[in-house]
Amino acid sequence: MSCILHIETSTQVCSVALSQDGVCLFDKADFEGPSHAAILAGYVEEVISFADSHAIPLDAVAVSKGPGSYTGLRIGVSEAKGVAYGRDARLLAVNSLKVLTVPTLLHAELPDNALLVPMIDARRMEVYCAVYNRALQEVWPTQALVVDEASFGELLAEHTLYFMGNGSDKCRAVIQHPHAHFIEGAVPLAKQMIPLAEMAMAREEFEDVAYFEPFYLKEFVATQSKKLI
Repeated sequence: MSCILHIETSTQVCSVALSQDGVCLFDKADFEGPSHAAILAGYVEEVISFADSHAIPLDAVAVSKGPGSYTGLRIGVSEAKGVAYGRDARLLAVNSLKVLTVPTLLHAELPDNALLVPMIDARRMEVYCAVYNRALQEVWPTQALVVDEASFGELLAEHTLYFMGNGSDKCRAVIQHPHAHFIEGAVPLAKQMIPLAEMAMAREEFEDVAYFEPFYLKEFVATQSKKLI
């Protein structure tokens, strides 16, 4: 049996959840942010109090590792490290873009050739995105992309693409293709981390509490820029 505390702060939404053996026992989210610094510690305290009152020992803390907001990720990871250290629990890290895909994978009837395209908004017409198949295997790695009418053209010719996340609104206006579908209101939430964290737990993909750092968008941009030099 495994009990995991989940923390998601990669966007303006701040959320936490508690799961046991893949079942969500408690979750809480604030959509009015960003206010992570003010509310996250209180949310986490509520989750821990719930676990303690039900005599459920905490086995691991799962945190959304990015890509995402520098401030949000820093706050979330700091809180996750503190709880993991204080409770002698394992630390798990979950990709924020993969978290965005979970509701669609679990609840939508997808064709065999479906690909999922989670997106995080960036400046102007730029987004940070990746492309995954139904098994959450990478078709395109995480990248910065300036969206225009030709974006994803080769993939759309052979696949049905499902766009989601706050960056997908930019695509809706310029990508006019019958194979392009847009999922409304998708945001990464802690309760959506549960199946991904459970898989990481089963594979023993633990992070070093002392040295783990999240995947900041600004660091991704710097890495991409070096590749172009």
